[in-house]
Amino acid sequence: MKHTLVAAGILAAAFASSGALAQQKLVLKASDVHPGGYPTVVAVEDIGKKLEKATNGRLSVAMYPSMQLGGEKEAIEQAQVGAIAFARVSVGALGPVVDDLNVFNLPYVFRNTEHMQHVIDGPIGQDLLDKVTNSGKGLVGLAWMDAGARNFYSTKKPIKTMADLKGMKVRVMGNPMFVDMANAMGGNGIAMGYDQVFTALQTGVVDGAENNPPSFVFDNHYQAAKFYTVDEHLIVPEMVVFSKKIWDTLSKDEQALLAKFGKEAQQEERKLWDVYEKQAMDKAKAAGIEIIQVAAADKKAFQDAVKPVWDKYGPKYTDTVKRIQETK
Repeated sequence: MKHTLVAAGILAAAFASSGALAQQKLVLKASDVHPGGYPTVVAVEDIGKKLEKATNGRLSVAMYPSMQLGGEKEAIEQAQVGAIAFARVSVGALGPVVDDLNVFNLPYVFRNTEHMQHVIDGPIGQDLLDKVTNSGKGLVGLAWMDAGARNFYSTKKPIKTMADLKGMKVRVMGNPMFVDMANAMGGNGIAMGYDQVFTALQTGVVDGAENNPPSFVFDNHYQAAKFYTVDEHLIVPEMVVFSKKIWDTLSKDEQALLAKFGKEAQQEERKLWDVYEKQAMDKAKAAGIEIIQVAAADKKAFQDAVKPVWDKYGPKYTDTVKRIQETK
């Protein structure tokens, strides 16, 4: 009888501890290279607020913006090993990890940002999120984020035509496709982590770079580069990926909440982005930045120049490219 009571006591203690485990609070770390207040940072923080409310405080998000945990490459690696839960990264940085995504990295693959939004909101977008989740690379594709269009900027002279890019050292994201793109346009593409760009522009390691208006302005690149050329050579969406290691420790209900709030964040971030992009352009103009709109005829020359990039990388994405082009 005594033994039975002891056994029952041990069993009760085990159940109590497993119940306590289920209620244990879990703080999910999130990383972003951009500063606090940036649309992608706010969108992931909002996922955290919703999670906290829906799980009665069991799950919450701790955001580390401004490259506190390193650049995008480091964030991907940390998510893969479960050191952080959320990584908001450009498809430019994620393409080398999950090759299917590189279709979005082809220059001028989208007609404009609205076309890109229709693609990521539809079946193609979902297919590519699933490709990340099923890639075996330790990541879950949670949601897409808008990042506007990428344009060239320069420290030395305005870029109005292809000739102006000739020989210019241009920083691009660490993806061979972008190095080839800059080279095809006559520049000298230099792959470099985002965290090094500002210093490289200041010290003349590079003559220019390419990015969207908010990155150009709110990460202070405009202080070193006084010429901004709107040519929209890349419209590369970004992705919020989640650590598969951490995902697998969550209940089905919690996973469903993350998926739901991720989808909502995709739409909410877009509204924040529109406002933020306008603020960036207004600030650039007020600071005396020369903003050059590439004329349609000159843009055609840019598009024609990247044909070698399409010839080299495009064939393996032919089916997806066709689906993108057919998306209205």
